[in-house]
Parts: sequence; structure tokens; C-alpha cells
Amino acid sequence: MRLARLCTIVALSLSLSFSAAYADPKFWKNEWPKTDFTTSSINSWVEILSGGPPKDGIPAVDTPTFVAAASESRIKGMEPVVTLELAGQAPRAYPIRYLTWHEIVNDTVGGLPVTVTFCPLCNSAMAFDGRTAQGTLTFGVSGKLRNSDMVMYDRQTESWWQQATATGIVGQLTGTKLKQLPTVMESWDQYRARHPDGLVMQQPGASRPYGQNPYRGYDSSSKPFLYSGENPPHDIPPLVRVVRVGDRAWPVSRLREVGGVQEAGVTLSWEAGQASALDKSVIAEGKDVGTVRVRDAQGRDVAHDVMFAFAFHAFWPEGKWMLSN
Repeated sequence: MRLARLCTIVALSLSLSFSAAYADPKFWKNEWPKTDFTTSSINSWVEILSGGPPKDGIPAVDTPTFVAAASESRIKGMEPVVTLELAGQAPRAYPIRYLTWHEIVNDTVGGLPVTVTFCPLCNSAMAFDGRTAQGTLTFGVSGKLRNSDMVMYDRQTESWWQQATATGIVGQLTGTKLKQLPTVMESWDQYRARHPDGLVMQQPGASRPYGQNPYRGYDSSSKPFLYSGENPPHDIPPLVRVVRVGDRAWPVSRLREVGGVQEAGVTLSWEAGQASALDKSVIAEGKDVGTVRVRDAQGRDVAHDVMFAFAFHAFWPEGKWMLSN
């Protein structure tokens, strides 16, 4: 066990050293000839590391197909899905068993271009409106990480985007922000109970072990992968889940204890029944981390993210921690 741990530490150190050595646009230009590296909001290129796969090595899914939820039999009851509900459209579930291996799905719902994302290393699952003032964008996986969070790229200008903040960080569209759409990360059983006539994304055609978790035990780790930033304040472990709404974060453990809270103009609720996607080798067998919903005073769903505490602190260092009333 000690030898395995030592090997992991050595491998991580070598990876960080290698990535830092090649953290320079002149080494990226061959792979990214269209990216404008003269425009960036990055303080230092060393912030951007290789996650291992090259550009599109994790292939995004384009134009996914859907079937009626009632006809789907592969997904297990506690498996997590990302639910998107748009007015006038049938609800859609994007299973984490697919997003784990593809990380990005480019879809169109009722004429609206939608990008659904999941960064396993930050447990961050969000959907965005693909329309911007510069035109409609579709996205791919760059293979880069910043603060252990996925760096996306748009296929129109090949600018780089931070998934956690939905903001352009390198290239022509630096500073452009995508509109986050309200979603819920819930279990398959919870989705079907709420939307028996809903739709679910079909299994992609790629050869992947869908339903398996390649990050076994990750959310029980003491340290995030490829992250060298500060740990969260208040002695909060880096890999505990928090609910981010804007620049505020509520620990999920607090919601779990009381069932929910009403604060800062929103109501946050917690319900048991959703498996962690980052625990056991089989996603459906993961520990119960529950489902969070966030609503405003009118009962409408509010855009939010259930992410790891280290990622919230990394991207919102001045953010407010909602630890008590």
C-alpha cells in the first residue's frame, strides 16, 4: 500500500513537472493553430496543465438521440443524471454514465443550442446556452486542466473556456461568459418519478465501459488530482461537495443534516437517493450523496452547481461560505 502510494505521488510530481515545462503557447501552437494565444486572462501559463488526453481525446457527443424514459432499461435506479427542463419542451436526462466518458454533449432543444458538461475531477455538472454575441458555439474537450477543472474549447474560434466559470480564458473570446441554464443532478429513479413521460439520452456509439467509474474512490481522497492550489478555508476538506449559487457555497453536509435551508433569496433542499459517480467502480453502487435542488422565491429552479469545495475556493477565492444561519 505504501509503495503504491509512493508511486502515485512520484507519478503526480513528474506529471506536474512535465506539464509545467511545456506550459507555453509555443508548444501548443501545432495542435492549436487557430487559437489566439496573445489574448488571455491567465496570470501564468503554468496554471494550465495537460490532463493526459490530447485535444478531442475525450470525444464530445454531438446531436445526441433520445428515447422515452419508460423504455430505458440499462440505467440503474440511483445512477445520477443531469436533468434539463425547458419551457414547452419534454424534459431531458443526460446520464452521468455517458458524460463521465465524454464530458460534453452538444444538443439542440426546441431550437436552442445547449451544451451539457460534466467535469469528474470537480464533480461539476452544468448546462449552457450556446448563443453568444459572437455567434452560436459548440464545444469540445481540450485535454487541458486548470485548477483540476476541464478546459473546453469552442469549435468556431478555438478559444479556451473554463468549464466551472463558463468563461473564455484564452483566445478571441476571452472574457465572454456563457449563460448557465438551470439543471438538476438527480437519480434516475427521481427523474422518472418526476417525469414519467420524459426523455433520456441514448447510449453513444463509442466503445466505452458505460456505467463504470474510472475515478474509483476519488471523492474519498484527501487531495484533488493535478491541483496545487490552496485548500478551502474553515478546515473544509477539499473533496467534500458544496452547492454553488453565484459566489456563495453551501456544504451539502449542512443541507443533509437539516433537509434544506432558506437563505440569500433561495431555498435549497436535500433528498436521499442519488449515488456518487466518483465512489465505486460501478457508478450505480456508489454511496448515497443525495440530490440538491435550488429554487427562488417563486419556486423556479435556479442555476447552480454541486461541486467539490477545492474548486469553489480556486475559482471564487473571495466567495462566501454559507456555513450557518
